[in-house]
Amino acid sequence: MSAVLFKTVRLRALKDAPYAFSSTYERELRLTDAEWLARVERMNGESGAGFLAMDGDTACGIAGSFLDQNHASQAQLISMWTAPTHRQQGIGRLLVKEVLNWAHLRQARRLLLMVTSNNQPAIRFYERL
Repeated sequence: MSAVLFKTVRLRALKDAPYAFSSTYERELRLTDAEWLARVERMNGESGAGFLAMDGDTACGIAGSFLDQNHASQAQLISMWTAPTHRQQGIGRLLVKEVLNWAHLRQARRLLLMVTSNNQPAIRFYERL
C-alpha cells in the first residue's frame, strides 16, 4: 500500500465518519509525508497489516490490524471504513475476512475491536459477523 493512497483513503474516512475514529481529519491532515510513510510501514510488517478495498483505481474501503504486543494470541481490528458509495455490498465483510486470515496466519486466536457507542451501523455490522 502506498503512503499517498493510504493518506487519501484515511482522510476520506475521517471526513466521512469523524465519529468513528479516535483522530480527526484536521489532525491527520497536518501529518508529514514521513509520518504517513511510517504508518504504512507499520501496517506492512509481521505485526501489522493494512488492507484496501479497490474499485478500479479508487480505494473504497480500509481496515488494519495489529498483533497485541502483550498477548501474542490476540490481534486488533482498527481503522475500518467503507466508502458510502460502496456500503451494503459486502466490502466490509471482505475486509474483515482479510484481517482474520492475516491474524490467523500469525497464530492469533482472538480478534478485538472497538466501536464508538454512537456508531449504530458499525455495531450492527459487527454483530452480524
